[in-house]
Amino acid sequence: MSYNMNEIVAESDLVFITLDTLRYDVAQKLWAAGKLPNFSKWLSSDGWEQRHTPGSFTYAAHHAFFAGFLPTPIAPEKHPRLFATRFAGSETAVSNTCTFDAPNIVEGFQQKGFKTICIGGVGFFNKQTPLSSVFPSLFEESYWDESFGVTNKHSTQVQLEKAADLLEKNPAPVFLFINISALHQPNYFYLDNTSEDSLNSHAAALEYVDRQLPILMEALDKRKQTFVICSADHGTTYGEDGYTGHRIGHPKVWTVPYLEVLLPNLS
Repeated sequence: MSYNMNEIVAESDLVFITLDTLRYDVAQKLWAAGKLPNFSKWLSSDGWEQRHTPGSFTYAAHHAFFAGFLPTPIAPEKHPRLFATRFAGSETAVSNTCTFDAPNIVEGFQQKGFKTICIGGVGFFNKQTPLSSVFPSLFEESYWDESFGVTNKHSTQVQLEKAADLLEKNPAPVFLFINISALHQPNYFYLDNTSEDSLNSHAAALEYVDRQLPILMEALDKRKQTFVICSADHGTTYGEDGYTGHRIGHPKVWTVPYLEVLLPNLS
């Protein structure tokens, strides 16, 4: 871990974006082809970092994330974490880890004076049932409506416009979480003349998300400093080895794209 997260948390906003269901191979291929010009402003010269997710579907993965267990680098060694919630015997919480005396990092940020905000996307964030209220209830403010969800072709635009509005209304420090729903099925409508999801429509959905990213980028340019984490929560299958979907132990599900970047004020 190259960052001292204690210093960063003391000086920065935090934005955590999950690109729900995004596959690493699709994301990296689009980056290499130059089809992600906006994400490329945040990515390293090698593109997306390849990592392993702690969960094979949204609910499991986000429980781990909010406990401080972000996707793990693929090298077979112990990797220090950015954030942790204090518990005995942790081997990956080090001096540079921002460690909270809290049951989750959301409450930990709140204890440090951050405004915690959730912009939901897929069904586990829609607050329509007790189960889908679990994650939103962690935050001081949480937002979801049907336009943020998987059935709206323009969901990312609406979500990021909401994010930009909330950033404008809230002074630092802010911990903003956004679950981007566009990659999740159904995504066939990002291609013309098709009614079935595919790897191609999955890729087209990511290109759509990239086109919307300047909405958020322009809002973050107005902040003093922001640490951004952007990652898939899990991948998915489109017929590989006979599998379709996720919540299974397949490499296309467990391998995810990841980035982290510290943004100064560029305005």
